[in-house]
Formats: sequence, structure tokens, C-alpha cells
Amino acid sequence: MDQVTALITEYADIAIGYLRRPEFLFQMGAIIVLFLPAWYLSTRIEPQLEKRVRQISGMPGLLRILAAFLRRLEWLFYLILLGATYVATGVFDWPANNYLLYSVMLLSAAWLLINVGSHAIRSRLIGKLFAIVVWSFVAASVLGVADDIATMLDNLGISFGNVRLSVLRILQAVIFISGLIWVAVTAGNFLDRRIQNVEELTPSLRVLLGKIFRILFIVLAAMVALQSLNINLTALTVLSGAVGVGIGFGLQKVVSNFISGIIILLDQSIKPGDTITLGDTFGWIRELRARFVSVVTRDGREYLIPNEDFITTQVVNWSFSDKFVRLDVPFGVSYDSNPHEVSRMAIEAAAGVDRVDAANKRPVCWMTEFGDSSLNFVLRFWIDDPQDGLTNIRGKVLLALWDTFKDNGVSIPFPHREVIMRTPVTIAD
Repeated sequence: MDQVTALITEYADIAIGYLRRPEFLFQMGAIIVLFLPAWYLSTRIEPQLEKRVRQISGMPGLLRILAAFLRRLEWLFYLILLGATYVATGVFDWPANNYLLYSVMLLSAAWLLINVGSHAIRSRLIGKLFAIVVWSFVAASVLGVADDIATMLDNLGISFGNVRLSVLRILQAVIFISGLIWVAVTAGNFLDRRIQNVEELTPSLRVLLGKIFRILFIVLAAMVALQSLNINLTALTVLSGAVGVGIGFGLQKVVSNFISGIIILLDQSIKPGDTITLGDTFGWIRELRARFVSVVTRDGREYLIPNEDFITTQVVNWSFSDKFVRLDVPFGVSYDSNPHEVSRMAIEAAAGVDRVDAANKRPVCWMTEFGDSSLNFVLRFWIDDPQDGLTNIRGKVLLALWDTFKDNGVSIPFPHREVIMRTPVTIAD
């Protein structure tokens, strides 16, 4: 603690002595005043450049970086003006010590590059942390206090037997491990996108390979980080075993869903794009994740169903082997109708509906029974797009039957009831 106090006192005395010099006042005034014309230039030029940038399409990463650069255009002009002022002070040889201008110029350039470059990171939180950490390191290096700060942080720490943990060591470990994991995740996502474009692989195999490579990269990054920090992995075996038993009970469902997800990907019972029915949920599979399956229904709702449910319960996969689905539409006509003509008209009506696949599987119509007040039939037809809905296609076929029967004089009966009154009823005039 005494070392920290002495270091702060030393730099405070240097700063107070420097503040009293005319050279400092000139440089500080230039640093403050030059930002105003830089801001003015950015307000005039940014709208024109923004119109050109908006015309770029197909490159979202580049567009995001250019947009971040335009929002900080005043810093570019500020950096140019600072550089011109620094050159002018060197030409006129006054002030003789223009280190303040030089330092601010370097810090401004570092801030501009780091802040714009951080937008390549999709996570805003990680991007901001990256910008702050890297710029702090650059600032300490430019100001020449990096070694002093490192020594101060290294002196702050605690010891566990023969092992000593300092603040500097912890910060280095966190930054190093975070960087490696970020590189591993980025590489895994990049490889996953490439795998998804391989048409020779089945959709389930693409998802499985993508997940395997991402997990493999993260595990390798963690192992490399631990080895680089001189952490003995064999010493962690006993601890990891004890922790694993405790976590196993608490995360039983999570592990079960993870294993179920792997089984689903291996046996290819479901895959992205399949139309399924699970309980009361009917929809198409949008994505397979490590813990759940994303199912989108016809009304736009997205259900996140645990993988375990697809293993332990009955699932109707409407497109497992093929996408052909047969639908039945029962109907009845009056007894004065010709059943042969009714069957023919029903088949023609169903074949005329756009979603009915009459070319590969022609509709059929069978008379099923002599009902109480109607001749009952069942119309069977096939579709190859169940993901577009089942109720709507049944409704279209029923409307086609209605129009066809109405045009040909075929009536659809409805129940009649005859009421016999045991006691005569007198109707008053």
C-alpha cells in the first residue's frame, strides 16, 4: 500500500509542475479547441457518406463497421487536425516539448481504431469490454506507466500455500481465456455456417457436425488456456469428479435433454423443416438446439420443446419418409342422388383444388353407409405440403364440393325432427 501511495504522490508532483508551464497551456488549449472544427466537419460530411454506405448490400459485417466509423467521423478529423498541429509545432520548434500533443494524438487514434474494430464483435457487452481493456493498455503504454501499473497489480494478491494469486495474474488469465474462447466460438460458428451449405449432407448431420465442432473448439481453447497458465490438469481430476456428481443431480434434466438431442441428430427421426405433431402442438421444426427443439405453429407461435419429449413421447412426423399426407373429408347427400355421379363429382372437385396432388395420387371417393337421412361418403386425397396447414385445405375441398353439388342439383340433407303432441294444442286467434 505504501508503494501505491508513493507512486501516486510522485506522478501528482510531476503533473502539478507540468500544469504551470506555458507549453502545457498552449497544448491543452489546442487539444480542446481543435475538437470544434472536427465536429463541424463531421456534421457536414457524414450525411453525404452515409448515403453512399447505405447502397452497400450483401456485406452486413462491413456495413456494421462502416456505420460505426461514420458515427465517429469527428474523431478522424480531430486526429488529422492534431497531427497537423503536431507537425507545425515541430517546424516552428515551439513548444520544445510537445509530448502532450503527441500522446493525445496516439490515444485518439487508438480509441478510433479500437472502438470501430470492436463492432466486429456481435455481442455489444463483449465489444465494449474489449474496447475498454485494449484502450486502457494502449493508454498506459503511451503514457509510460504500464510497467509501474503492472508492478502495483502484481504486488496486490493473496497466497494459498505455495500458490500465489495476484491481481495482475488473475486479469491476465481472464483476458487470455476470454480471448481464446471467443476465437473458438467464432471459428466454430464460421465452420458451422460452411457445413450448413454442404448439400450432400442431410440436415440432421449438418446440425450434429456443427455442434460437435463448436464444442470441440471450446474444449480445446479451455485446455490450452489452462496449460498456458501452468495449471496442472491432473490436480483437477478429483475436484472435477466431486463437482460432477453434485452437478449431475442438479442438472439431470439438462443432461438428459442434451443426450436426447444427440440421439435425435444421430437417428434423424426429426430434422429442420419437418412437419410434426406432438400432443396438441402442430407445426414445422425451425431449429434443433442442444437443449430443445424450436417448433413454429401455423399461428406464428414458437414452442421450445425439450429434446427429451421427442424421445419419451409419441411424435407424429408428417414428413419423415416423404411429405405425402392423406386427408379424409366425410360428407353426405340426399337419398334421391345418384351415388355413382356423386363419387365422380367429388373426385373432380377435389382434383381441382390447387394444393391437392391429383397428378401423383388421384383422389378417391367411397360410399361408406346408408345413414338415417343421407348417403354417407368419404373423400380421400393427398397433399405434399403439410407444413402449409391441414384445416385450410380441408376447408377448400369442402367449398369445392359445395359449389359442385350446388351446380349439379345435388342436395346435402340436414336432420329433420317430427314432434307429435299427445295432448291437442289449441291456438288462440
